[in-house]
Amino acid sequence: MKMDEVDKELKELIDDGIKIFESLRSEELKKFILNYETWYSKSILYIKKFNNNRLDDFRTLYKLEKRKDITYSTYTISDALNGISVPSRKIKPSSAYSKVLQQVNILKATREILKSKIYQIQELLQADIFDNELNSAKELNKKGFYRAAGAICGVVLEEHFSKIIENHNIKINKKNPTINDYNDELKSHSIIEIPTFRHIQLLADIRNLCDHKKDNDPTKEQIEDLINGTDKIIKTVF
Repeated sequence: MKMDEVDKELKELIDDGIKIFESLRSEELKKFILNYETWYSKSILYIKKFNNNRLDDFRTLYKLEKRKDITYSTYTISDALNGISVPSRKIKPSSAYSKVLQQVNILKATREILKSKIYQIQELLQADIFDNELNSAKELNKKGFYRAAGAICGVVLEEHFSKIIENHNIKINKKNPTINDYNDELKSHSIIEIPTFRHIQLLADIRNLCDHKKDNDPTKEQIEDLINGTDKIIKTVF
């Protein structure tokens, strides 16, 4: 299952959990009993896989293996499912509604952890890809393929800037924005300061020199500056 599908199912489980919580709180016991067991079985699989340190908490909210007495604090969801009541202590099935809510909150936390892990993995993978691409650019530059090396740097910069723009919820009207388009947006939204803005302009000029065959060929030194500058930007501008 893809991660976006996992996230979608977790959201659906959270929504269903809230409905189950509300049915128990309002003492709609038939609806609660009908839906809870399936929800629990699905939810605990995600807790176990993505938030294992809360697995015991999730389970004990459902059922306590050992207890001396049934009190409000030791009354569990399993008791509610079995219709257990303690009238002398005003304990009844609906008394377990707060335990269901705690389980829903654990599931919510699991979804946030998963989203955070996905983001971290994506960032690490992207950084690794960029490093590999810049290494390729260095090899091409050594062998005299200056334009090709410069083109690789341009792609790396554009992809990096595109991610920054997305993370900051900035919209660009252009369908295919250039490095300079991204640079203008970064400056106007105070993500970068003037020295960095000018540095990126210089990198964009060298990159553009690689695209226009009618102009003078870029030099090895210029491409080295472009590679080093690209490496610095992707590691310092976020």
